[in-house]
Amino acid sequence: MNILFATSEAVPFAKTGGLADVSSSLPRALSQLGHQPVVVMPAYKQALRSGQAIRPVGIDFSIPVWNKTVYGSLLESRLTDSDVPVYLILQDQYYDRDGLYNQNGTDYTDNCERFVFFSRAVLETIRLLSLEIDVLHTNDWQTGLIPAYLEAVYKESPRYKKITSVHTIHNLAYQGVFWHWDMCLTGLDWKYFTYDKMEFFGKLNLLKTGMMFADGLTTVSPRYAQEILSPEYSCGLEGVLRHRRKDLRGILNGVDTDHWNPAADPNLAAVYNTETVFENKPVCKQALQEEMQLPVNAETPLVGIVGRLAFQKGLDLVIDVIPRWVEEHNVQWVILGTGDPKLEQRIEELAASYPQNVAVKLSFSDAVAHRIEAGADMFLMPSRYEPCGLNQMYSLIYGTVPIVRETGGLVDTVVGLNTETFEKGTANGFSFKDADHSGLNWAIEQALICYRETPGIWKQLVKTGMSQDWSWKQSAARYLEFYEELRSR
Repeated sequence: MNILFATSEAVPFAKTGGLADVSSSLPRALSQLGHQPVVVMPAYKQALRSGQAIRPVGIDFSIPVWNKTVYGSLLESRLTDSDVPVYLILQDQYYDRDGLYNQNGTDYTDNCERFVFFSRAVLETIRLLSLEIDVLHTNDWQTGLIPAYLEAVYKESPRYKKITSVHTIHNLAYQGVFWHWDMCLTGLDWKYFTYDKMEFFGKLNLLKTGMMFADGLTTVSPRYAQEILSPEYSCGLEGVLRHRRKDLRGILNGVDTDHWNPAADPNLAAVYNTETVFENKPVCKQALQEEMQLPVNAETPLVGIVGRLAFQKGLDLVIDVIPRWVEEHNVQWVILGTGDPKLEQRIEELAASYPQNVAVKLSFSDAVAHRIEAGADMFLMPSRYEPCGLNQMYSLIYGTVPIVRETGGLVDTVVGLNTETFEKGTANGFSFKDADHSGLNWAIEQALICYRETPGIWKQLVKTGMSQDWSWKQSAARYLEFYEELRSR
């Protein structure tokens, strides 16, 4: 099957979040299963400076954007450790910028225009390169216009007639909403600016556009696919999702197990597998304590947190409860990430108040993230909502027991310890229901009791998580099943 994967970011070229990991890992997994994916993305400044081998294709093109013509050209590269082609859309006026979508926290005012151009350029790439495409897989609001252009502009052309479109919602909270006059930029007829197509409370909504025009929809976990049908999680799109319910699938993201593998991770002080985890993981814990300038003590419980410091992730709750666990239970905390300036300030204050127990790096480092996953005893993710989540899967692979709130992909991956799950041998972590201090404190307490008082059960949790398959192979197979289902209709 020939699959074009249209995305606004992909590792190692440009990244702001999990979309970039999926945009690299899924096409590679599809290729390993014998299919022919290609990736198309913008040629950002970040991509051109990524150190990857990128060459001009020698093809220029022009795109109509409202009342002007905008010119671009094609570049070509490959995904790391694969033969999967990556075509980058070069247009310096739009993409030669420091940020992908914003700068200093402020969105670019021409974001709609930038991704109007990109969306049309993706479809032109099919013609310019004479690609035979079976499935066109688009992602998030940045590519939401592509299914609309395919249906309204390109569908009658022979090369496009048999293309099936799939749109993936990675996070429903980010919708690409613009004022209604930006409809002019798209070049599409105003007849599409209706409640059942592109209009959203008087504005243009690009995520909704993709959801209404694509043949099929996916989200990044089965539980999230269920949650977004409810008003609490639908972000105003409950009606759209219920309308498309029969065409919606939740497919859990996978993990790049070449990159996340404790048995061969060059970032670690000691490598280990299920046979050597209890011998070598303590070496990683000691090294992490030393690196973060915390007292070295194998008996002190160490909790890791890596990710965006945001209300969505429940970091405000974590900040509120840390003093209790430091003062009363001598728990150590290592936090890596950036985000809300107010949360950053509060975390820095905690680190200053408890330098023997709280270590913080307000930045992002992939290598440090690996060392936290390997060196921590527990990994905390108390998210208010979490479409999929990857860090809980990294933790399971690295033998670090996750403590999570029961939402989205966290439910689909972490089985909380109780009598039933322990007897079945399915428990691999701890979970709680309510996104409040009481629920969070209860889960941390259960984890600490198990860690300190029942080491045999703790070791079973570690081994269960490490023995599970979190690779992309299974996820890619489910995408292929969905592609085939849609094509057969």
